[in-house]
Amino acid sequence: MRIRPLKAAAHTLTALALAAFATTSLASGAQAQAAPTAAHYGAKPLAHAGQATPALRSTNTLKVGSSATQGVVSPTPKVYLVFWGSQWSSDPAGVAPDMQNMFKGLYGASDTWGTILDQYCEGVAKGTVTCGTKGTHVQHPTSTPLAGVWFDNAAAAPANGTAANLAAEAVKAAGHFGNTTQASNLNSQYVVVSPTGTHPDGFPNSGFCAWHDFTTSASYGKLAYTNLPYIPDSGAGACTTFTDGRLLSGIESTETHEYAETVTDTWPSIGWNGGGGEIGDACVQLDAYVALTTGTFDLQGLWSNSANKCVTHG
Repeated sequence: MRIRPLKAAAHTLTALALAAFATTSLASGAQAQAAPTAAHYGAKPLAHAGQATPALRSTNTLKVGSSATQGVVSPTPKVYLVFWGSQWSSDPAGVAPDMQNMFKGLYGASDTWGTILDQYCEGVAKGTVTCGTKGTHVQHPTSTPLAGVWFDNAAAAPANGTAANLAAEAVKAAGHFGNTTQASNLNSQYVVVSPTGTHPDGFPNSGFCAWHDFTTSASYGKLAYTNLPYIPDSGAGACTTFTDGRLLSGIESTETHEYAETVTDTWPSIGWNGGGGEIGDACVQLDAYVALTTGTFDLQGLWSNSANKCVTHG
């Protein structure tokens, strides 16, 4: 599904608005840009008071979109957090330590949420629904998937960064981390986290919480990356179903949505998709606080073919 749109707790866009937002600005605001015209992936809708909330989907069987053996899933996921811009000298909500702690704990026995991903694979016939013992499966991490953290603070991130700017920052990060071949980027995802006060790709007026995609570098091959804005700027309750006022829940829910979708649809959209979109798209109305070894975090529900429903644990 395209772009993960912004959602305040218990409110969201209608399906008609979701279909329209790719070409229409959803809110006024002098600082933010108009909605992006390029297609990106992974969506939750922008909410306004009084809008209806869509029900949790009861059907969304995922099918693999390609028989390819690369780019369908990330069998051994590696996450690189890129805190973009010198503005990260200010982090009022504590996003940087929170994102690091979440990924540092997203493995092993305490991470029952991540085991949802194990059922999905690559290297099987297009249209496959159940991998069984076939193909190369996503492996539940036995150690943290966080492979690197970079504060790229040599210059300020643009106030209104474009999708092209974000893709270029992902390529720059690949070089910084030494991932300079296609092989080293097959399981890598670059999470470009923008600082407070910025509007990457028009956030929040473009209607998304975040999105993921891939870009192609002539030197490094195809790179999976995420545009993760500073969601706490939108206040508590944005991008999560929880209404307890916790400011970091929305960005945690959003990034787990994007992480899971990048793992199961690494180079969109040859990976796993259903009638409701990617693995997180059908389940935007389901969040759970999950206790990891590094703290308790808001992890968004995911679609499980094996359970035939949205779940928060495998």
